[in-house]
Amino acid sequence: MTTPTLSLLSPAKLNLFLHITGRRDDGYHELQTLFQLLDWGDWLGFTPNHSGEITLAAPGLEIPLADNLIYRAARLLQRDKLGAHITVGKQIPAGGGLGGGSSNAATTLLALNKLWQRGLGQAELQALGATLGADVPVFVGGHTAWAEGIGEILTPVELPERWYVIITPQCHVATGQIFSHLQLTRNTSPIKMATFFEGYSRNDCEQLVRRLYPDVEAVFSWLGEFTEARLTGTGASVFASFGTKAEAEAVLAQLPHRWRGVSARGLNVSPVAASIY
Repeated sequence: MTTPTLSLLSPAKLNLFLHITGRRDDGYHELQTLFQLLDWGDWLGFTPNHSGEITLAAPGLEIPLADNLIYRAARLLQRDKLGAHITVGKQIPAGGGLGGGSSNAATTLLALNKLWQRGLGQAELQALGATLGADVPVFVGGHTAWAEGIGEILTPVELPERWYVIITPQCHVATGQIFSHLQLTRNTSPIKMATFFEGYSRNDCEQLVRRLYPDVEAVFSWLGEFTEARLTGTGASVFASFGTKAEAEAVLAQLPHRWRGVSARGLNVSPVAASIY
């Protein structure tokens, strides 16, 4: 087995809130959100070579290579005989609203830009990442951030340390289904950052997802017995915030076996950014 030249934690994210403030003519939604990076995610290993090929070892990840965001990100940077073997250890569930695919794409851009000595700056990598998905630029930037536009206008934010319990039921929420649904709220008035910190925010997708997916509603009912629960992104994962690791793990210890759950610490700086920049 080839030993990876570079092994990186590709972090998950939470949307601490999500307001949809409008819809553009091209179909994209205008939004406001606060991306919280986490100290938990997938592990990606990168071994560069001169084969001219991108190979991927991702056990359990049943996505055609041409559709895989890791492969597509690598292809955006590839030139001439540059090649790489990439290994993936998945922890972030698909369809949970935790940004796994976007994070993996960003991690790939950052890692191969370094290993292949492409020399692209952060802004250039973020522009490439935006062609893969609206959440990719925040992971390239590597900092917890307030986001506007379609998610690409980013303002880094320093948040106090919090611990999160994140629970994912056994259902896959399709982002496209939620964003195209006729009952989705799309006219929330924009807020100032201070308004969020005063406690006035919500996830505009939450009520719709809870109505369409009984499994998500069941998680809300259970986690809500301990503290306020909130949906991340378009779901299906539900999270709650705690002041200490002990508080988070005490709740997680009571989790029903039918659900998958983790506790994770919020980070202001991504471990990938700390390694690369």
